[in-house]
Amino acid sequence: MEIRYLGHSAFELTHEGVTVLIDPFLTGNPKAAASAEELTPDAILVTHGHGDHLGDTAAIAKRTGADVVAIVEIAEELRGDGVQNLHDPNLGGTVTLDWGTVKLVPAWHTSTTPKGTVNTPAGLVVEFGGSVIYHLGDTSLFGDLELVGRRHAIDVAMIPIGGHYTMDRHDAIEAARMIGARQVIPCHYNTFPPIVADVEAFAADIENSTASEVIVLAPGERHTA
Repeated sequence: MEIRYLGHSAFELTHEGVTVLIDPFLTGNPKAAASAEELTPDAILVTHGHGDHLGDTAAIAKRTGADVVAIVEIAEELRGDGVQNLHDPNLGGTVTLDWGTVKLVPAWHTSTTPKGTVNTPAGLVVEFGGSVIYHLGDTSLFGDLELVGRRHAIDVAMIPIGGHYTMDRHDAIEAARMIGARQVIPCHYNTFPPIVADVEAFAADIENSTASEVIVLAPGERHTA
């Protein structure tokens, strides 16, 4: 299963001809490694409704007919925008698709869509291509992250490190320790001035204090999990 970092918190997962997008904030993203128009996913997964995560979901889904998994309030807004093939779980819910599963787990953050729909943020536990991927979404450090790691054997955790709007790189070390993923990919940093972070220092600290391997990806780079 191949992971391509698209910048900020956006990722593209591919395996055996199936493509899954997570948080496709591309239009307006100064670090975007692709345009919304060039992507043709089979599914789009959304952690929460802030514009830098919901991003181009509606436009891509309407053009491609992709399945969209988003918490129920966001799904209802997208349905009103003309998006079809919607799946609307709440926290703790699991959606099963042809290629794998998506489970929504808690994240401590706020969330209102650009159109004003208030919703609850989530992390995503994705089983795809023989790997278990945990995209934390936007979150602060909180104790129940450990429960996710106990409940699921995480192969790759995508952890925000930019601070200001999410946990910073120091709190992210404790998050990684609690989750216990085989590999960690940092995200949600260096897109805008408030979230500039020293990713190399983060990588060194993680590998010195946990059993996880850190994979630092520049926007556009790929990693095989």
